[in-house]
Amino acid sequence: MVDLRRTRDGRMALLVYSALDRLVGCCGPAQPWTLVASTSLEELRLATGFELVLMDLDIPDEYRYTGAAA
Repeated sequence: MVDLRRTRDGRMALLVYSALDRLVGCCGPAQPWTLVASTSLEELRLATGFELVLMDLDIPDEYRYTGAAA
């Protein structure tokens, strides 16, 4: 599973983080994550339809995962 987010202009973005400490700092400790090789991004794009990649983006608290059941 990957975390896709819709941008203000309607495009689908894949959020990527360059290190685990950046992911936790930008998304919080409850953010689910997986490791994907950069060489697999095109295959992932074809499977999910993301239109852009956003790196090390700080997620506002109100949009972060909390670990609570949905």
